[in-house]
Amino acid sequence: MPENNKASWLHLLSAPGLGFARITQLLNHFGTAAQVVAQKSFPPEFNIPSKALHHLNQASNDDIAQELAWLEKANNHLLTIDDPLYPPQLKQISDPPVALYVKGNTHALLLPQLAVVGSRHASQGGLKNAHAFCHDLAKSGLVITSGLAAGIDTQAHQGALDAAGQTIAVMGTGINSIYPKSNQSLAKVIANQGAVVSEFPLNTPPHAYNFPQRNRIIAGLSLGTLVVEAASKSGTLITARLSVENNRPVMAIPGSIHNPLSKGCHQLIKQGAKLVESAQDIMEELSPSIDMLSDQLQFSLDALDQSSLELNQDNPNIALSETQKMIFNQLDFNPTSFDAIVNLTELSSAEVASDLLIMELSGLVEKLPGAKYQKS
Repeated sequence: MPENNKASWLHLLSAPGLGFARITQLLNHFGTAAQVVAQKSFPPEFNIPSKALHHLNQASNDDIAQELAWLEKANNHLLTIDDPLYPPQLKQISDPPVALYVKGNTHALLLPQLAVVGSRHASQGGLKNAHAFCHDLAKSGLVITSGLAAGIDTQAHQGALDAAGQTIAVMGTGINSIYPKSNQSLAKVIANQGAVVSEFPLNTPPHAYNFPQRNRIIAGLSLGTLVVEAASKSGTLITARLSVENNRPVMAIPGSIHNPLSKGCHQLIKQGAKLVESAQDIMEELSPSIDMLSDQLQFSLDALDQSSLELNQDNPNIALSETQKMIFNQLDFNPTSFDAIVNLTELSSAEVASDLLIMELSGLVEKLPGAKYQKS
């Protein structure tokens, strides 16, 4: 994104009292962030607050300069809704964020994700389940998306990391204001092995009303939601409800009838959520959605960095990442099993699954029944 476009977006996003819904209206009317910021006045139907108008009419300020400097650093991104790399599954929800601050790998946001949520004050059994399920799911190539909260969220992220898989943390604060502070180190690891994401400006502190709002992003990025452990009135159920509203499956792990933290899961199961007892149950439930996402992503992959995804027939290895080259070189036009690829490349299952998916979506590799692959 050109520097002036970045500045216009940051100027718009930081306007006080404007709100994401009104920003969307302005973008729909004027076309681009630069055109919105260039306006000296707005039609009365937009009902622009005076403080927002004053902000937009001022020159760039120190906060915007700080965010521009942040964007200059490696692996820091501003992903706007008009960007071809904006996750198509997130764009499908009724109120997608107009922009996302991303620290880490933006390509992870395009891969199949599962939202994993639960209590901040989970039982030991719930914490173990969160880690074990997410470890196995990440090893199968699924990206684990959660909210970096204490309890279930933390173990969901950690399980994926321990499997050398990818995980995404969606913040209810700005990326520079990690909350809770006890997870600052975890956030750094996630940024190196996935992404930390927020729709809020970098220094936004924790406000209670921002966390339910960020839940729509967790649900919107994901093909479905797994509730590990939750009380009957837990805020976790908000994410499950949003997943249902997005026509995406909700799954829940059952527990003891004597455990109050199981009541939310049991309530969801009564309402139609799928009872799951293993990672395999979840993969079977999401399999059709993963296939559908492959089709939706095709246009996005056309816009991805050509240096990492494009293939030239005269030199089929130029354009692939190092791990993708390793995998591609082990394939021919005869089927090779997933396990054989892992053994031949000595890469982790998560790396192989992720790279195979990217190459499959870009038309380089064909997936066959029985978890086998061959060159297209």
